[in-house]
Amino acid sequence: MSPLPVRQRALFSADGTQIGYQTMGAGPGLIVLGGALRTAQDYLPLASALARSFTVHLVERRGRGASGPQGAQYALGKEVEDLRAVQAETGARLAFGHSYGGLVILETARSFQVFDRIAVYEPGVPAGHVPTGWMAPYRERLAAGDPYGAFVHFIRGSGGAPAFMAKLPYWYLRMALRVGFRGPSWQRMRPLLEANLAEHEQVAAQQGRLAAFSAVTASVLLLCGGRSSRASREEFDAVRDTLPDVTLETLDGLNHFGPEGKSAVVVAERALAFLR
Repeated sequence: MSPLPVRQRALFSADGTQIGYQTMGAGPGLIVLGGALRTAQDYLPLASALARSFTVHLVERRGRGASGPQGAQYALGKEVEDLRAVQAETGARLAFGHSYGGLVILETARSFQVFDRIAVYEPGVPAGHVPTGWMAPYRERLAAGDPYGAFVHFIRGSGGAPAFMAKLPYWYLRMALRVGFRGPSWQRMRPLLEANLAEHEQVAAQQGRLAAFSAVTASVLLLCGGRSSRASREEFDAVRDTLPDVTLETLDGLNHFGPEGKSAVVVAERALAFLR
């Protein structure tokens, strides 16, 4: 299929921060928000698939790309303000969020009835303990100009890495990353390492707030990957039990990064069936 025309747009959020977004396709408006350590570019395959049925507004969240910095007063509420600004500008009543982007969408929908239907893939809503021990050494390595060292603390300590990787010695994993992780994905990720810390601090700050999401009135499709850890899937069960109007589905063969790359089409197909 030929690529769809993409229109670059921007607006200003409540605190004056510029928020860039890309619009493509035709049909009802659908906002797409990505996760931590990701830019809008990582979600272009997903957005393109969704744009066959919707007018997709792919947001570049603050702290990356065409959008302004997170700012000294960064908090989850700033992301909510950004999303509300895009929704008001576009009139979109549908939303898709991945990971931290899913948390932003659900937090917005909890307080403001601006969406009719929402699809989220493994949203960053904590239903259990959030590991934070990695944050201090991560911050120290960033301050020392050692992005690989910081990233190793993240993947070993945040709970998202495969078990075998989390058990590798720090020095070995850092050396392996320095040698083998230099391509375009790392070049996009490296400038986001500070934003990644701020965003995970906000996830940790949501511990104990799961019951608050019972105020979400929109219909929600909650997707998770069959290859994600059992602990993660148990947390999504708890999120399902909290949201009043929700369908939980597991997509076999996918992990936390299902909405990216080649598997994005699989995620898009399921989201399309629900959002239509």
